[in-house]
Amino acid sequence: MLWDNKKKILIGAKKARWMIDKVIKLIEEDAYCVDIANQVNASKWLLQEVNRQLLKNHLKCCAKTNLTSTDSGVVENFVDELVRARDVSTRK
Repeated sequence: MLWDNKKKILIGAKKARWMIDKVIKLIEEDAYCVDIANQVNASKWLLQEVNRQLLKNHLKCCAKTNLTSTDSGVVENFVDELVRARDVSTRK
């Protein structure tokens, strides 16, 4: 697996974890709802960025191998995997 962006992914995931911990603390402290919602949205954005970076990494390291395979099952499975990942990431 190619990890040219591992540091960026890890930093984003750690920031998201910190923000989620902050959300929990705000809820426990009965903070203002909009303040909590803003933190939730910031956490969500960070996790979406982590997901984008992971997908970018996956395409760089795995797409070429899988999409150029002579085994049509490998190609089909890879395409299905990408479609599932996209579907999950775009759910509302």
